[in-house]
Amino acid sequence: MDWLPTLRDFRGDLRAALETSNAARFEKLAFLAQHRLGFLETIQLDRALGQSVPEPGSGFSTVRLAILASSTVDQLLPAIRVAGLRRRLVFDVHLGTYGQHRQDLLDSASPLHQFGPQMVLFSITAREAIAGVPLTATLGEVDEALARSVDELRLLWRRARETLKATVIQQTFLDVTDPLFGNYDRLVAAAPSRLVARLNDLVSQAAASNGVVLLDIARASERAGIDAWFDTGRWMQAKMEIAPQAAPLYGDLVARIAAAQRGLSKKCLVLDLDNTLWGGVIGDDGLEGIALGEGSAAGEAHLALQRYALQLKARGVILAVCSKNDMAIAEAAFRDHPEMLLRRTDIAAFVANWEDKAANLKAIAARLNIGLESLVFVDDNPAERARIRESLPMVAVPELPEDAAYYVRCLASAGYFEAVSFTSDDQRRAEQYAANAERETLLGSSESVEDFLRGLRMSVVFGSVKAVDLSRVTQLINKTNQFNTTTRRYTAEEMEAIAAAPETICLQFRLLDRFGDNGLISVLILRPDPGQAGILEIDTWVMSCRVFGRELEFEAMNIAVETARRRGVRAFRADYIPTKKNGVISDLYPRLGFTRANAEPLADGTIQWHLNLTEYIGRKTHIDRSAGSLKGPNHHG
Repeated sequence: MDWLPTLRDFRGDLRAALETSNAARFEKLAFLAQHRLGFLETIQLDRALGQSVPEPGSGFSTVRLAILASSTVDQLLPAIRVAGLRRRLVFDVHLGTYGQHRQDLLDSASPLHQFGPQMVLFSITAREAIAGVPLTATLGEVDEALARSVDELRLLWRRARETLKATVIQQTFLDVTDPLFGNYDRLVAAAPSRLVARLNDLVSQAAASNGVVLLDIARASERAGIDAWFDTGRWMQAKMEIAPQAAPLYGDLVARIAAAQRGLSKKCLVLDLDNTLWGGVIGDDGLEGIALGEGSAAGEAHLALQRYALQLKARGVILAVCSKNDMAIAEAAFRDHPEMLLRRTDIAAFVANWEDKAANLKAIAARLNIGLESLVFVDDNPAERARIRESLPMVAVPELPEDAAYYVRCLASAGYFEAVSFTSDDQRRAEQYAANAERETLLGSSESVEDFLRGLRMSVVFGSVKAVDLSRVTQLINKTNQFNTTTRRYTAEEMEAIAAAPETICLQFRLLDRFGDNGLISVLILRPDPGQAGILEIDTWVMSCRVFGRELEFEAMNIAVETARRRGVRAFRADYIPTKKNGVISDLYPRLGFTRANAEPLADGTIQWHLNLTEYIGRKTHIDRSAGSLKGPNHHG
């Protein structure tokens, strides 16, 4: 956990937090969770957490997690809760009966089913799966035996999804075996270490084809060393496969997945320049004097960070620059230095000036139309890091080591960009944000918003959600926080069922313009209102912030009304459930012609709206409907 900063006086800070009122206490505990804590400190913070309750509307979300284990995992629960707090998640954890995961799942009256988890984590050891494989088994016999264990897991996964409607997380298997043949182990198909490795391969393949998320502790133990994760004495005494000293990292790995499922992973890597992307200060040392490239340890270290940044960009992470520098000199390095891997075109937002970096980070977030909580800021200067942590605590700031050779490991280990899927839209995201920069240029040169929208030459491609769309649709619903009318979250399995329901209208929208394809950027789900014939409820409506202000909400409603009318629907009912992040659409429904259905908000703040479809008049937009066409505007009245 070296990417987290340390605290000077944990006990004093914890004592001070406990002496404050409940409202302030939870925020102070969340602040403490942002720091590097040992096993005992984690337990102390967890106990304090148990004495506190987050205030309504404070931005903390509850996650109901069930752990089904074949080893002792009680020692991991405090770390899971504290790691969740680090991401503003409050974990409510149900621990299944030791070794009774099959029975717990199959018994519909069990405490597991009564708990109703949103996520089910299978923490199973490899011992049972490999125990029955004789050392003399051939590779074919090994695969046949292990496949039986994997098939049983598939059944358990399916049971958890179908009966609990939960996201399934499968923990990979630690290799706690001892060598039998020494170096020759790798050449013996049934050597214990080979069995565990093969089991992990088969489970990973099965997870990919069954929509199951992996908690890859096998990979984590390879990086840290098995002794950091497994203690033979603890296993003998208490059947703990995961040692207490590994609990803080284990908890963080679990919390990363839960956060990614809810769209809370970071979106943008903001990089300093001097002594970060290259060695030295370019304003003083000149282009030829900075350390970058092969031939020196420092130059290779900074080159490695650039290479890693490019890899992140390829998987959909936005890149930005925030540096105290002269803009012309900073940009010249990207253009003219022969060893630069990153190019100016790789950077979606480039800010180089002598202003306060906190203000510049706010400007970057505003330009990219993302929240400050989506940023990771990488800077070699401890003073700048401390400044951002104090001024913008929602921005993630890794505690970089002094040696630049370890920058990449620090950033990668922190797990800021945890993913639970990788879609075609992810692959194109960097291009989409580059195109957004061109749109901003067009907006700046346009005489009016009308002129800007006309100049975009927009076109919408829309239709029902199909099987091929499910991964991106699920990702969009779970990641979107601003344009999200109800903030309801769905698993891939739930979305599949919703899209297949004949009485449901489930629409997806893509927006194209002269600069390119924005991708699948909006989903609108209309479901029958129970007991109200001829009325559909807008269960979920989400839209990517990338297309705010382009009139897509009006065109989407035009399309939804026309689709519903063809089915004989008379009216729409809609809830707006306010959160800390969706205030930007608080006036969405009145702008679309809806009328208030309740004079006062409900207890949770929900405002209900109603739309009579016979009276609806479509809003004129600058969006053409000819599929994929970039013709002129299409006005609907």
